[in-house]
Amino acid sequence: MKRRRPVKKTIIGVTGVFGSGKSTVSRIFRSFGADIIDADRIAHRYLLPGAKAYKAIVNSFGRGVLKARRKIDRRKLARLVFSDRKSLNKLNSIIHPGVITQIKSGIKKAKKGIVVLDAPLLLEAGLKGLVDELVVVVVDRESLIRRLVKKTSLKKEDILKRIRSQIPLRKKKRAADFIIDNSGTIKKTSEQVKKVINEIQGGSCGEIRD
Repeated sequence: MKRRRPVKKTIIGVTGVFGSGKSTVSRIFRSFGADIIDADRIAHRYLLPGAKAYKAIVNSFGRGVLKARRKIDRRKLARLVFSDRKSLNKLNSIIHPGVITQIKSGIKKAKKGIVVLDAPLLLEAGLKGLVDELVVVVVDRESLIRRLVKKTSLKKEDILKRIRSQIPLRKKKRAADFIIDNSGTIKKTSEQVKKVINEIQGGSCGEIRD
């Protein structure tokens, strides 16, 4: 494949289905010098007491989603919204506008080079237009469920509910510029990330000077 000419700043969106290893891939990009914008981390700040979305979430879903010190229990909230599409859409309508504003601000402020937008709902939230290249992380279903059961203690049924709440993987793959298979070792995943960087920006994630 012909290598593309380096650009001053390239925004790479990293997405995939729940549990595919997007954060792992983003950390590898970071190890090669990329800046990371973590959409999940931004969203979690909107769940904290005092955040703009906090009151709207409690009003919409009740004080039953709270735990000690008035904090929102993310597990309770997740069980609620992933069991009901309307509830999930309601939560997204509360959180997404602020998160998207923060993402756009982060992209604007980012230095030259490769900037990775790690966003599990990148396509669902209509953010594809913000990125220059889309990386979709995939993993075989058996490995995905096994890893998530071990990592999160979620039951298989709950894992599948979260996966079904997202755009199907086959559609995400069709939208992808690059696909990274995270079913194997970290070394194999890292090799694939390096190939993406080589293709996009000549092997460098850092700033390209005039």
